[in-house]
Amino acid sequence: MKVFKFGGASVKDVAGVKNLSSIVHQQHGQLIVVVSAMGKTTNLLETLCNAYFHQDAKSTTIMKELKNFHLDIVNNLFPLNSPVYKHLEELFTGLENILASESSLCYDYEYDRIICFGELISTTIISDYLKMEGIDNQFIDIRKFLKTDQNYRNANIDLELSEHLCRNAFDFNTSSIFVTQGFIAGTRTNQTTTLGREGSDYTAALLANLLNAEDVTIWKDVPGVMNADPKEYEKAQVISRMSYKEAIELSHFGAKIIHPKTIKPIQNKQIPLYVRSFLHPDSRGTVIQEIDEHLKLPPIYINKGNQCLLTLTPRDFSFIAEEKLSHIFAVLAQYKLKLNLMQNSAISFSFCVDCNSAVFNEFLDQLREEFEVRYNQDVKLITIRHYNEEIIREIIGDTPSLVEQRSRTTAQFVLRNHVLQ
Repeated sequence: MKVFKFGGASVKDVAGVKNLSSIVHQQHGQLIVVVSAMGKTTNLLETLCNAYFHQDAKSTTIMKELKNFHLDIVNNLFPLNSPVYKHLEELFTGLENILASESSLCYDYEYDRIICFGELISTTIISDYLKMEGIDNQFIDIRKFLKTDQNYRNANIDLELSEHLCRNAFDFNTSSIFVTQGFIAGTRTNQTTTLGREGSDYTAALLANLLNAEDVTIWKDVPGVMNADPKEYEKAQVISRMSYKEAIELSHFGAKIIHPKTIKPIQNKQIPLYVRSFLHPDSRGTVIQEIDEHLKLPPIYINKGNQCLLTLTPRDFSFIAEEKLSHIFAVLAQYKLKLNLMQNSAISFSFCVDCNSAVFNEFLDQLREEFEVRYNQDVKLITIRHYNEEIIREIIGDTPSLVEQRSRTTAQFVLRNHVLQ
């Protein structure tokens, strides 16, 4: 049994859906197809969630945009009498009912029960289209079988329960192909949860682990794992082989190619992970697996945007000691902000986090109770793995950095565009 994961870019339009169908059609044997939301749907749903939670009247306009985007694709794929229209109308009605109700006081809970519609819509379209093309498949609502705690927006999997439920649900005696959602899951009480932004890769890895897959393939719009984003660095090249350890390091530093949690489930059972191009499906791409020998890798350049750099100084000029750090980390955990770089002196602590505009002001207010806070929301974090001075000069040049860190294998630079506030 194999697991294929298709990201939003691979199913962003009519051509993408047809291409997925072609790739699946060429496969023989048992297959689980994990699909993300189409195109930039998750971003649109995040905007919708913010409007709903903050009682912004724009939610109606955003909802209309969401429906039109998907119906434009469906109208060019299906005849008018196709059952897909009824299936989608049920989903749109479910989302509209949420928007018509009063929001709870928990943003993360509301986020998860709204954001899941991206994956539910995309997999409905994909499953119905495959059937229309003669590719029999079974649709699975993964929320019923992949069970988590109630840590909304970054839920933790109940592996034992999920394995039992998934083994019963993915019964290859009833179908050789299953279509299901990435990123989303459910609690024991059937509340929707999500596994962290871009979590569809993680879903594919979890299913591979729980069901003992032969391998996992992530289909991307690039020819494999590259040493830089080809849109940003014209000398980018494909890395044909990579160890689990290196892949974990890259995902931690913000490489967009793989979700940070993806590697552990497959490494635990030594399941190879392939990263291949859906534009050139015959190309081998990159394989990530256990590698004994030392691989000589080129410098790997990661540009992580949407960052905020903060510098905290205790108001009483006390030292940044363990109790101060413990408090800071507790606040970061409370707001589910990912720490990407940190550096401290005797009386200050600087760190980079992913910006989340929905909670940022509350986060700042809480920090200001104990610290003087300086920050800049307009920064990016540049990471260079396996660096040398030549590549640092090429990438960073004369650009002044706010923070610079180097270890034996990794150099990081925080670059700004405007003055600190």
